[in-house]
Amino acid sequence: MSGKIAFEGIGEVRATFYAADGVAEGQVVKVTENGTVGPCAAGESFCGVARSAWDGCAGVQVGGFAEVSTQDANVTAGYVALVADGNGGVKKAGDGENGRELLVVLVDAGMATVKL
Repeated sequence: MSGKIAFEGIGEVRATFYAADGVAEGQVVKVTENGTVGPCAAGESFCGVARSAWDGCAGVQVGGFAEVSTQDANVTAGYVALVADGNGGVKKAGDGENGRELLVVLVDAGMATVKL
């Protein structure tokens, strides 16, 4: 992010979960079973963003402003229903997809800053 504005760390809330195989730092994740998160397939709802992954656990950001990847040109500033894109990032929810209505405050070069 450049200029005079910043959103990093505002309202950030993290929780530690067990991590299923394939969870990597920076990707959106879903709850797969009690106390466990895993990667999301395309079109799935997500619970947060893995901020760290180590030794079978993940630190997941479940609240506050988070920067996530997007390759979807339909993700614009404002309130947008988002779902996982299947590659660790997000996309705008399509017909029949139950997206999370989130406030997107910045979209820049493949990254979006959203309010979880």
